Amino acid sequence: MDTVKVNNRLFEKYISAEEIDDIVKSMAMEIANEMGEDEVPVFVGVMNGAFMFAADFIRHYPYPCEISFVKMSSYDGAESIGKVQELIGLSDDLKDRTVVILEDIIDTGNTLQKIYDIFESKNNKELRIATLLFKIDVYTKELPIDYIGKVIEDKFVLGYGLDYDELGRNYPNIYQLKGKIMNNIVLFGPPGAGKGTQADVIKEKYGLVHISTGDVFRYNIKNETELGILAKSYMDDGNLVPDDVTISMLKKEVEKNSDANGFIFDGFPRTTSQAEALDIFLSEKGQSINAMVSLEVAEDILEKRLLERGAVSGRADDQDVEKIRNRFNEYNTKTSILKEYYQGKDKYYGIDGVGTINDISGKIIDVIDKL
Repeated sequence: MDTVKVNNRLFEKYISAEEIDDIVKSMAMEIANEMGEDEVPVFVGVMNGAFMFAADFIRHYPYPCEISFVKMSSYDGAESIGKVQELIGLSDDLKDRTVVILEDIIDTGNTLQKIYDIFESKNNKELRIATLLFKIDVYTKELPIDYIGKVIEDKFVLGYGLDYDELGRNYPNIYQLKGKIMNNIVLFGPPGAGKGTQADVIKEKYGLVHISTGDVFRYNIKNETELGILAKSYMDDGNLVPDDVTISMLKKEVEKNSDANGFIFDGFPRTTSQAEALDIFLSEKGQSINAMVSLEVAEDILEKRLLERGAVSGRADDQDVEKIRNRFNEYNTKTSILKEYYQGKDKYYGIDGVGTINDISGKIIDVIDKL
């Protein structure tokens, strides 16, 4: 297969099974020539990713050797998070042995450094590192990599033991993410929660494009675009603008910003059908909504904030308690449906919206960084 689709993201063939086999065989022979027939090395595959590489490597290695595996956890989804748990399966009987760590891929080196330090404490005769793939541009450590199968650019790959959220390990080829990883966030917050302020912070930090439904409608109507004229005709008749018109406007905004690192969808979706339509549209581009982030603030606090804001701004809807409470009711009715929708996809994140701007931003950033 030239392309595969995993978790709504498209991957294209990057390294064929035949090329992989040639690389692994070449690495095995290089190491064997250095070790010689009399040395019996211990090869240690780092699970889960290196299981295919280690198995094929041993198959090509011509001299006596031992094979062992350790298990760790350092990946969550499509980005390395650099956290290493305690190694499982580590043998204590490595004193005066030549140990070669077999890695499927090395990027920043954070994980490798921890593993290396643990093995080094076992008083080995010699400790070496072999990796099938090496992202040299993002490597940050001083450790020398003794054997490198192939240097690759910093793009996410899967297949041949490598996974995306535990999927794709079984592919015989290695596939590369088509396009770049994008963060697409649905941002919700009741009136007065500071959603606009937080949207600006997130937009600047991650290079996202903020798409506000209200702004999109106003732009299209003001500039009398074909969609704007159509939307206005429904509004003038007192009717709701159909979902397909709204979706078409948003599609144009997304396509207009194809180089963005992702999007903040503000004020959309508002219904399950809109959420489903957005999922379909993004899926066609090999993307998806990563999270619905909802700022949660008690209504009594919000009411006080809005009244204080109204006293300064003069906004009529921020000065009438009854109107404020009606807006809360409308918001709660709309978001409860979407909360259930995104909770069902494990993509709902409620954020405590009380605190300083930096405090709240920090909580949102923590969520996005872990996606």
